[in-house]
Amino acid sequence: MKFGKALLLSTLMAAGASLAFGTNDAHAAETYTVESGDTLSKISAKFVGDNSLVNSIAANNNITNMDLIFAGQVLNIDTAAQNTAAPVQETAPVQEQAAPAAQAPVTTSSAKEWIAQKESSGSYDATNGRYIGRYQLDSSYLNGDYSPANQERVADQYVAQRYGSWEGAQAFWMANGWY
Repeated sequence: MKFGKALLLSTLMAAGASLAFGTNDAHAAETYTVESGDTLSKISAKFVGDNSLVNSIAANNNITNMDLIFAGQVLNIDTAAQNTAAPVQETAPVQEQAAPAAQAPVTTSSAKEWIAQKESSGSYDATNGRYIGRYQLDSSYLNGDYSPANQERVADQYVAQRYGSWEGAQAFWMANGWY
C-alpha cells in the first residue's frame, strides 16, 4: 500500500512539474549560431533535411538579403514554420564579418579610394591574370570594355550587390585581404 501511494504521489508530482515548467515542444523555435561557410539552405537542411525553412528563417530574423549572413550571427529557427512552397535555390556562402576599424569614420569615396589603392595602386591599366583595372575586377564583369568609366560603373554595381556599400567592401577587405 505504501508503494502504491508513493508511486501515485511521484506521478502527480512529475505531472505538476511538467505543467509548472512547461513541456518541450519538438517544434519550438531554436537558436542557431551561423558558422563560416553556412548558407540559409544549409542551415535549413541541418534542421529539416531540405531547404524548406529558408524563407521563414529569413523572415523570422529580418534578413533582407538571403545571400548575406555572417559567421557568429544568431538565428531563431522555427521548424514548425516549414514552407509548403517550392524549395528555393542554394544561396551564396556566408561572408565573414569584419570588426569595425578603429580609425576615423569612413565615407564611400574614401573607402572606394582605399580599395583602389590596395588593389592596383589606383591604376586603371593594372592587370593580374584575369583581373583588370583599378578595382581588379574579373575581366568577364567588364565584357571587354576596360575604359575607366566602365570600370567605375561595374565596380559600383559589384560592391552594391555584394557588400551593400564601399564601407562594407572595405571592412570585408580588411578582414580577408580581398573583396
